[in-house]
Amino acid sequence: MKGFYTILLLLASNTFMTLAWYGHLKMKDTGKLAGAGLFTIILISWGIAFFEYCFQVPANRIGFNENGGPYSLWQLKVIQEVITLSVFALFMFIFFKNQPFRWNHLVGFLLLIGAVYFIFKK
Repeated sequence: MKGFYTILLLLASNTFMTLAWYGHLKMKDTGKLAGAGLFTIILISWGIAFFEYCFQVPANRIGFNENGGPYSLWQLKVIQEVITLSVFALFMFIFFKNQPFRWNHLVGFLLLIGAVYFIFKK
């Protein structure tokens, strides 16, 4: 069950992270925050990133095997990266439809799945 909670928390964390890192790029297109300066955007992104950490830190504490969780640090990191790219891809497909998805992007994702396989292989 700790593994499931870890993954849910990482999904929430990465949703906030993606919004903090890339959300302002879409907001510019909608006219919202169009007049905001870089420092204002940084502060807004930092505020959003606070919630990322509210999910990320518990996910790592719950999931880490030395705290009673099921995952090693290597496994946590690879899970985190796969979730990050999955959330990012979904964000791209929804909000940045004009950005192409090419065959090499797919190959990169498949290689990450391979990374998960090898990191979890005993």
